Amino acid sequence: MTVNSTPPCLNLEIDGMIARVTFNNPAARNALTWPMYEELKQICDSLATNADVRVAIFHVAGDKAFVSGSDIQQFVDLKENEAYEVAVDHIFAPLQQLPIPTIVMIEGLAVGSGLLMATACDFRISTPDAHFGIPVAKTLGNCLSPNNLSWLAAHLGVPAVKKMLLTAELIKAPELLESGFLYQTVETTEICAATDALAKKLAVLAPITQKASKLAIACLLQNNLPDCTDLMRETYNSKDFMEGVNAFLECRSPQWLGE
Repeated sequence: MTVNSTPPCLNLEIDGMIARVTFNNPAARNALTWPMYEELKQICDSLATNADVRVAIFHVAGDKAFVSGSDIQQFVDLKENEAYEVAVDHIFAPLQQLPIPTIVMIEGLAVGSGLLMATACDFRISTPDAHFGIPVAKTLGNCLSPNNLSWLAAHLGVPAVKKMLLTAELIKAPELLESGFLYQTVETTEICAATDALAKKLAVLAPITQKASKLAIACLLQNNLPDCTDLMRETYNSKDFMEGVNAFLECRSPQWLGE
């Protein structure tokens, strides 16, 4: 079974017990548009009820970047920008809570929403030259939701998350392999074979055990999250955030005012 459409989009292909989801927006380094977010939710909802599928693989078209974040143009017309983070939570939740193991295949940059999506998956396989981060402190001047911060901290550790968010530095794959965030790093020529091998290994194991294990962990991470609406509202309604958006679209460096 194959579902294809014209980019920017997501393509779904199901081959036996393995589903493959391709993020297809290579002209924009696979930046996610809002329709692509919606497609991701719809695909996850569909896979969650397909008893024949045992594993899902997520990857991208092209090799310049995995997912380079969200399409920045989307922020220009938003009336309540902090609502964007809440909406993204609802989009990623079905991916975090898929009852089957998920693998993400990463080449190039996994930044912003790309890193969040990779963290929402169970296993990450990348090339050794891949870079990871959320450099919003030097790009847009926005912030993350408590749910996204919780997932990042649980998978990467608080020091690494602070490094990414406060210094806007990108972390290289070898460091994240050593920390356990990455399941494996392999060369570009071997990444498809390595991903397929892991998928086949996962597909023949006890599916109910896998479901119970990963969903219980998801519940632990999402239990008693604080309400940080005031912080998100302050950030997204700031002059600095609009300056970040405008500077990005105008291909210039932002001038932060602290307002």
